Amino acid sequence: MTERIPCIREGCANTVLPTTAAKTGGYCMPCKQEMEREERQRYIEANRRDVNLYAGITDPVEILKIMHKPQVRDPLIRYTPYEQSEEQVYLSLSVEQQDQMKDYAMQRICTGDEDTGKDILVYLVCYHDISLTAEIPELLEQEIYYPAILYEGASGEVRDRLLQQVNTDDENRNHILLMLAHIGDDVVVQQFRQWRESPPSWASELYVAPEHYTTEAGWELTKDGQRRELFTTPSYSLYKVKENEGANVELTGNSLSMLNPSKNCCPWCGNALTTLISLDVKHPALKDVSWHAQQLQIQTCVICSSYGVVNMEMDAAGEPLWSSHNVMPVGADDIDPEDDVKLTPDMGRQFRIANAPRHVFHASEWAMEPSLSQVGGHPGWVQDAEYPTCPRCSTRMKAVAQLDWGEVEEYGEGMYYMFICEPCQITAVSYQQS
Repeated sequence: MTERIPCIREGCANTVLPTTAAKTGGYCMPCKQEMEREERQRYIEANRRDVNLYAGITDPVEILKIMHKPQVRDPLIRYTPYEQSEEQVYLSLSVEQQDQMKDYAMQRICTGDEDTGKDILVYLVCYHDISLTAEIPELLEQEIYYPAILYEGASGEVRDRLLQQVNTDDENRNHILLMLAHIGDDVVVQQFRQWRESPPSWASELYVAPEHYTTEAGWELTKDGQRRELFTTPSYSLYKVKENEGANVELTGNSLSMLNPSKNCCPWCGNALTTLISLDVKHPALKDVSWHAQQLQIQTCVICSSYGVVNMEMDAAGEPLWSSHNVMPVGADDIDPEDDVKLTPDMGRQFRIANAPRHVFHASEWAMEPSLSQVGGHPGWVQDAEYPTCPRCSTRMKAVAQLDWGEVEEYGEGMYYMFICEPCQITAVSYQQS
């Protein structure tokens, strides 16, 4: 048997065959490969250069085209990010520039780059409520059925075509039902009502009843077959102030406070309850909300509500109380009491509410990574739409706010959704994460 010799790298206990040592200079293969990686990394760090694809470009349309173009992966290139986010650039577009981006999106779709084209159209619809009436026939020709929000405001002709197609197109029926829900006009409402009263033959092939699809578009059929909205309007962004913005931000007085710990504790896990948001009911974001107190306070246990819905009722003074209707969700009894969420006073003070409203579907497409925290507006569901039912009257509760926990904690994730039942003066909080 050939005698093995020790690797010459200091600290390595491996041995190698003489033939291998002759090829590697006396090193074992793991050490040799590690040394080559280290040498490669030193070369990259010494020769890497910064590349600013946006240098000298001021037209937001051209900037967005660069943002949507895949970057060439090269370890020797470090791309300089643009000074604004994609969301900020989209919001800066003039009406003329929105049309230019819409035309560019359709060009990408017609040349085979469907994903980029769809992404651009979704940004335009969500951020600017732009009409795609002229483009929808081409989208259908290209068999683009998703995202369904692209079909907001589709023409009656398109609606009627989809109402026919949903009966025969088994492959795309789920998408078509969502598209119809987003169109949501009187004819669509009537059709969903008829499907509820007399389920079509294909209804048995669905996971949920046809009328349940309307919740994904933010509305439902009432018992008497009318359309009822499932989120409050208008929509105002809740944003976190950056350190260098603190001196320039116009404060909103005492109308808003967030993430305040309560003196009361969760009956399930024992940790302190948290008021996620407290907003003066006179604020424009709550102008259509009927609430019997001066402040709308949404309180929950941020730990237990990640397992299931937590309801709170209001006392005579408008203060939140743990609801007797709460049912401990599966898994909540295994919570470690030490898993308390540590909130500091600064966390809540860093949030502001925007001075002006934004489009109600601004945050509806979670995957676009928009600014998600908001009061009012269509929820940005991480998973499927889940509007809890009021534990007192069994009516679906309306979404009134949502908070992106990734903006609260450094390694936080997921979304807390806040709901109200105005007749019963009950709030609810649920949670989703990817």
